[in-house]
Amino acid sequence: MTDALKGAVRDGARFKFPDLDGAVIGAPGMHFSFQQIQHLWSQFVEYQLNYYPPYCELEKIVNLTTEACDPLDGRVDGVVSRTDLCKLHFNLNSTIGESYSCSETAEIPNFMPYIPAQNGTVTKEGVAVAKEILNGAQDNLGRRIYMSYQPTAQFQDAVTSYNETTGEYGPFEGVTRDTFRDWIATGFQRYYDSLETTWPDLSVWQKAGGKVLHYHGESDPQVPTAGSVRYYESARSIMYPHLSYNQSVAELNNWYRLFLVPGGAHCGANTLQPNAPWLETTLATLIDWVENGIEPKTLNGTIQSTGEQQQICGWPLRPYFKNNATNPECVYDQKSLDTWKYNLNAFKMPIF
Repeated sequence: MTDALKGAVRDGARFKFPDLDGAVIGAPGMHFSFQQIQHLWSQFVEYQLNYYPPYCELEKIVNLTTEACDPLDGRVDGVVSRTDLCKLHFNLNSTIGESYSCSETAEIPNFMPYIPAQNGTVTKEGVAVAKEILNGAQDNLGRRIYMSYQPTAQFQDAVTSYNETTGEYGPFEGVTRDTFRDWIATGFQRYYDSLETTWPDLSVWQKAGGKVLHYHGESDPQVPTAGSVRYYESARSIMYPHLSYNQSVAELNNWYRLFLVPGGAHCGANTLQPNAPWLETTLATLIDWVENGIEPKTLNGTIQSTGEQQQICGWPLRPYFKNNATNPECVYDQKSLDTWKYNLNAFKMPIF
């Protein structure tokens, strides 16, 4: 039995060599060659658009997005449980002209640089940067390279470090959109046998009776949540190619379940959505599933600010809080599900 976050799951051996009865997997960086280059995309967008928004401006855009999209899930609580509905219904242009003000932020070594006090108003240039980041990486012909973060995720990759000696931000001279595609393709080939852990045929694991609880914060700013959805859907289609969608989901859910945590950040609670639930008893849930046959149709989340318990729906069902209820109904919404699908057509190879 194991409880692992992204680093521990990269070996992929958990699925290939079934010496475990079960695994809890959180926000795995499965598409490793894609993921590492993805972290450069936000600053490349700023370089290409020639606008480097103050971090406070981007944070204001996130806060306004959260405020506008909060009611879409049926409950007004400062948490966006349905980032898919946010993608469908919220226009970032509505944030232009809104004022922002932030106090200085101390440096967090190897994570965030020192950020001075900032104030101003959200600009059309800042919104253009945010839109392009959320749209995700594409090559020079507009073919998709990789998926992006969900609305309400912080723009952590967009934080720049200004070089006072050279008077410049980042060295992207000679880099094009196609360069990103080529970097990823090179990394994919070179490290496929060691760092790429998206092998979707889990037959060995399934035949050995292994169980998987896979979760991902819906507002993860470091590993795109859609990557977990893509892997789950790849495993479903590879494992059960001749079944209907609903039948294949039912079969896969017998031993592998995916949960998107509303408002969750990367492997933990989200400071910008403090009323969001986070997981505290997932390993115990896995043990109950493995040893007692108790299937986890939902996961139990705890709201950090109040201690309130909230149930978290299993994919592909999505949460909706009817009449501002405490717990959601888990509903099927095809239009929302479609927003999680990315056609990575910049590559001829299949990307699971």
